Amino acid sequence: MKFITSQILYLTQSRTTKRNFKLLFKFLLALTMLVVIYSVVFHFIMLLEEKEFSWITGFYWTLTVMSTLGFGDITFASDLGKAFSLLVLMSGILFLLVMLPFTFIQFFYAPWLEAQSRARTPRELPESTTGHVILTSFDPITINLVEKLKKYDYEYAVIAPDLHRALELYELNYKVVVGDLGDPETYKRLRIQSAAMLVANNDDMTNTNISFTVREISEKVPIVTNADADDSIDILQLAGSTYVFQFMKMLGESLARRTLGMSMGANVIGRFDKLIIAEASAMRTPLEGKTLIQSDLREKTGVTVVGLWERGRFKIPQPQTRIDSTTVLVLAGSAEQLKKYDEVFSIYRDYHTTGAPVLILGGGRVGRAAAQILEERQIVYKVVEKNPKLIQNNNYIQGDAADLDTLNRAGIREAPSVIITTHDDSMNIYLTIYCRQLRSDIQIVSRANLDGNISKLHRAGADHVMSQASMGANTIINLLKPNKVLMFAEGLNIFRASVHSSLMGRTLAESDIRKETGCSVIAIGRENKLNINPGPSTLLGERDEMVLIGTSDAEQRLMDIYQ
Repeated sequence: MKFITSQILYLTQSRTTKRNFKLLFKFLLALTMLVVIYSVVFHFIMLLEEKEFSWITGFYWTLTVMSTLGFGDITFASDLGKAFSLLVLMSGILFLLVMLPFTFIQFFYAPWLEAQSRARTPRELPESTTGHVILTSFDPITINLVEKLKKYDYEYAVIAPDLHRALELYELNYKVVVGDLGDPETYKRLRIQSAAMLVANNDDMTNTNISFTVREISEKVPIVTNADADDSIDILQLAGSTYVFQFMKMLGESLARRTLGMSMGANVIGRFDKLIIAEASAMRTPLEGKTLIQSDLREKTGVTVVGLWERGRFKIPQPQTRIDSTTVLVLAGSAEQLKKYDEVFSIYRDYHTTGAPVLILGGGRVGRAAAQILEERQIVYKVVEKNPKLIQNNNYIQGDAADLDTLNRAGIREAPSVIITTHDDSMNIYLTIYCRQLRSDIQIVSRANLDGNISKLHRAGADHVMSQASMGANTIINLLKPNKVLMFAEGLNIFRASVHSSLMGRTLAESDIRKETGCSVIAIGRENKLNINPGPSTLLGERDEMVLIGTSDAEQRLMDIYQ
């Protein structure tokens, strides 16, 4: 009923539709007059042939002839009557069989379909809408972000510049609104004044236009934009952007930091007050081949292993969990504790003894960002790039990364690590399998453009996979919930939770929180102080606030049990 009302309003209020209806009415009026004239002439010619029929019969004969239903029951005998029949027949073909369907479709049916489409894809949000997130593009980051917004009960709206694109998104069950990205009225209809955030992940010029337009309407709404070029950062900030990120560059830097010996230590991936979360690869370190209990990590450094990544699968650590070359430890601790970890365990075996370069396959924005980080750390690298326009210096090798001769020239046989950065996931999977076949011991770090291909890349042989979609979405969602939730590493979350009444007065060991939910308590807030990595004998008080880490499913289980 709602859609029907919207369709009727559109058909009655649109200027184009009103003009179409007038033209359709004029055509139908002309057709009616033609039928009346033919019916009158029919009677006169029949009287000349000394035949008399009713007026209903005249209309009946005219319509049957014009619609080409045929003759039989009523016919003319004279040549004049037959000539008139031919005239009626030919005009009927033209008006009824050709012009009438075209006119009906053009001036009524098509506008009606458009009205239906507009009813399904609105141009504004209800006046009561508040606390929502406005998205100005539809890309992998948006897809990932929408799922996270749903999880935390945030309303959202995706702006589609044209109706056709809006219908496509509507059919995919996205909340979409049709509007011009550069029109202030679009954002007024989307209730920008009461929005929680606007995200602009378009090209730099479009993002600048969006920021400048929105700032004319609202001075307070946070605007998050992506910048492709370094020079665009200042321009976007001047235009009104609150936060400016370079997701491609961030991805390249993250890929580079996960190569062997890059940072010679744990890579910080998130901060939660004074609590620091870091990842550390076990490949070629003294930890490789040991169990967690044998490593004495907590005793030697104070850090806690809160999780392990094994080729993209997150595992809850157990004392007997074995640390392999493919294991990535997720560590939680203070800055001092992580520094101690670096001193004790970040000693890589046989790394760069031959001066072999790290290989970067792909010289686009992600590859260049990875190369820049390696160069800053004085790590030798080679970039394989097919496009001659992207060749920048002697560290670049022009050629196809899928060609064995090219890889040999780049040093695939001696390289400790290879970073795969192309924007095509199918190519990344192919290159991962190829490099793993050439070198079973090489470290492979790969980019994933779509989250659905992360597991494929791990199965293909990648040791680490970074997704731009997850990285961008996690960065944005963390801005929405500062100090309440921290998302990272494809679905692993840090979040706060009050101590449930059933846990008060019990120690962490007695609570069995990890066993029952899969979440680990990594800090306890008490009287504005944060106790990082509390021991098993720590008592949980009534006013304590726990800081936990776990997957999205584990977080949900905790909420269900201790709600």
